[in-house]
Amino acid sequence: MSDVFRIGLIGCGTIGQGVVRIIQAEAGEIERKTGVRLELARVVDKDPAQAAKVDVPAALVSTNAADVFNDKTINVVIELVGGTTIAKDFVLAALSAGKSVVTANKALLAKHGKEIFAAARRNSCCVAFEASVGGGIPLILPLRTGLIANRINAIYGILNGTCNYILSEMDQKGKSYAAALSEAQAAGYAELDPTLDVNGTDTAHKLAVVASLAFCCDVDFGALHIEGIDQLDAIDLAAGKELGYVCKLLGIAQRTSDGISLRVHPSFVSRKHPLASTGGSFNAISVYGNWVGHTLFFGRGAGSKPTASAVVADIVDIAIGNAGRTFTQCRMLGDVTAPPKYVPMEQLRSRYYIRLEVVDRPGVMAMVTKIFGDRQISLKAVTQHESAAAASDGSAMVVVLTDVAQEGQVQAALKEIGSLDIVREAPVMIRVVEEHEEYPT
Repeated sequence: MSDVFRIGLIGCGTIGQGVVRIIQAEAGEIERKTGVRLELARVVDKDPAQAAKVDVPAALVSTNAADVFNDKTINVVIELVGGTTIAKDFVLAALSAGKSVVTANKALLAKHGKEIFAAARRNSCCVAFEASVGGGIPLILPLRTGLIANRINAIYGILNGTCNYILSEMDQKGKSYAAALSEAQAAGYAELDPTLDVNGTDTAHKLAVVASLAFCCDVDFGALHIEGIDQLDAIDLAAGKELGYVCKLLGIAQRTSDGISLRVHPSFVSRKHPLASTGGSFNAISVYGNWVGHTLFFGRGAGSKPTASAVVADIVDIAIGNAGRTFTQCRMLGDVTAPPKYVPMEQLRSRYYIRLEVVDRPGVMAMVTKIFGDRQISLKAVTQHESAAAASDGSAMVVVLTDVAQEGQVQAALKEIGSLDIVREAPVMIRVVEEHEEYPT
């Protein structure tokens, strides 16, 4: 005899429909592997037609979430509504009713995880959230169990498929940002309103979730430095390509002697870097542990099938008892850990790519290099290209590659350079990210 595990699903959109399809197709195989029979007990959506798309029996469909919370036979609640308002209410109501929760909601966990995890403990429940980061890529479980012997030193992640698709098109085909975004929307890789993706917020939500686990601390989402790709120009990606770099939007979490650095920004990485070959809508996350060294997690970072796969994995993990034990035993989540010390962005040390549009006349470069020199910023390379506007206004495009320098000094230098009357446009800066040292001394 198999144990029956009854599921209440709230939100039957793209991912929710994927969950239903997996349960319909794979319940028998899951039962064979685990001895647990997954059974869909209730599906809630404001639009019942959504559930009808995947042949959910009408008797199981509701528009009232209370039908899930009040059903004592339901063992777990799946929250796939999204957002941080009504979704939070649903999650807290489920926990209050004594039901464990599975969610793919990275924004909710990044902003309210501490409160939600505490509520779960009070009610002897658990929260599982593998699908919140990296779609179908197993990442949360490895951080909590498989890499438990390690002190995680750094995480470098391509965590947003929309941005990665756009940047891949710009890099490989020379498309403008606007053209690449339009194509991503037509292909279904970008929302009609892609703001949270392209401005870096989605990546930051995911980084906050994984950083809290990796560094066993209560991460404040407001402490993250966030930049997106919406201001990038194909000119810079082409110039970077000449230098041997590819541009990626990275979520970076680093442990240093002064605290932790959490940041999201466009980054130039060497074409030999493991993340450089991750193209299209794929995600890839490099995790560096003090014993295991460099591990790389790669796969589909979004979409109905991959994300639903991770949701169902969490359901099974709860059903067989592993998730509850891990949640209770491991002291890694924000409600039972302390806030970290953050390294201010201005203290970051990095190499920098800088593009300047300047008047093409003698003495200009001497003025620019003096400003860098005054701030102890060493230049590794300086190249001059004919500007697209050169024929009309006599300007030149100058690309500067610095040695390792402090962010605050670089920003100050760029502010001063930008104020010069020889500069046609605001300077462009992209950080150059080196591969992390595998076993720091």
